[in-house]
Amino acid sequence: MKALRTVSQRNLAATAAALVAVTVLSGCGGWRSSAPTEDRAGLDFDVAGWKTDFSRHSAPLSQFHSGGPPRDGIAPIDHPKPISITQARGDGFDAREPVIVVRVGNAVRAYPEEILVWHEIVNDVLSGLPIAVTYCPLCNSGVAYDRRAAGRTLTFGTTGNLRNSDLVMWDRQTESWWQQIGGEAVVGQLTGTKLRAVDAQVLSWADFKRRYPNGDVLSIDTGFDRPYGDNPYVEYETAREPPIFFKGRSDPRLPAKERVVAVTVDKSTVVFPFSALRRNPVANGNVGGEPVVVLYRRGVRSALDAQAITQSRDVGTAGAFGRRLHGRTLRFELRGGNFVDRETGSTWDLTGRAVAGPLRREQLRPVFHDEQFWFALAAFLPKAKVFGSR
Repeated sequence: MKALRTVSQRNLAATAAALVAVTVLSGCGGWRSSAPTEDRAGLDFDVAGWKTDFSRHSAPLSQFHSGGPPRDGIAPIDHPKPISITQARGDGFDAREPVIVVRVGNAVRAYPEEILVWHEIVNDVLSGLPIAVTYCPLCNSGVAYDRRAAGRTLTFGTTGNLRNSDLVMWDRQTESWWQQIGGEAVVGQLTGTKLRAVDAQVLSWADFKRRYPNGDVLSIDTGFDRPYGDNPYVEYETAREPPIFFKGRSDPRLPAKERVVAVTVDKSTVVFPFSALRRNPVANGNVGGEPVVVLYRRGVRSALDAQAITQSRDVGTAGAFGRRLHGRTLRFELRGGNFVDRETGSTWDLTGRAVAGPLRREQLRPVFHDEQFWFALAAFLPKAKVFGSR
């Protein structure tokens, strides 16, 4: 396994093979698809072993492509072991490494990307709610979903296939295929069913500990032997080559691998580029008729840059929140390095909590957002608006 330590985008196909080599593969049953023969001709993925009803799909089957590993060749975590922040000291998490923080009621759990980059899916239960925490390294998209759909609780795995370079998941109950971005079933019995997103935000490990001292974290004791802390996609984010496995046309409004915050309200999505947020870390806007604010701060490393995540460059992170509070619409600005609202002069942190001033301890309502590469967001949501553009 330690041989998988120097992978660039130029040999990312070899990375897929190496990932398979260090993964316990799942067994396959007989294929019983009812798809017509002509629908299977020329497909760029293996249908062997699937019980999926390929005759039902909301996207052309020609859009799905093998990423190299077979089904669950990148193994999901089905038996996560959360531990306290105090216990996690021995797991060696770096202060600036990225963690996906999921909140359900008063329960908060961090999922380090150094683990997710090797597994992509964690089937978990948080405060009694069955959730799937998902991460697609090729798109840098991390989203948490409620696993309840169509009257049952689903468990998810990786199909080994991609669409627009994004992870295609499968559920073990119906063997339907699901798009990681958007959380919609796109092939099989449950086609058209959508998962409900659960509140999540990318923070640094240090910020998570400071903001949620009573929270817990996914342990590196996953039941798998992986070099956690190493990045199997070395230089993927910084390589000049186009995104691998992406078959579509890149939207020229932004560079393909520009990091963006995609904020969605109802059916409207507005994209806030990281390049703009680095210049102005506060963006007051409106999405779907709702006043929102996006707050950005440096201090979070990329999980897709250097071989060791602790050596990766600082890319920062963001949060998106509604600006209405107690019947008043707030407007935010950066003042002395702090996020401050103009109406009361209160100071806020990156999680939308007031930490000083008249509104101290108030919490802004989180708005669904996902940090990802532009090419992937634009492929699935070509009508998304870029904040600040006409």
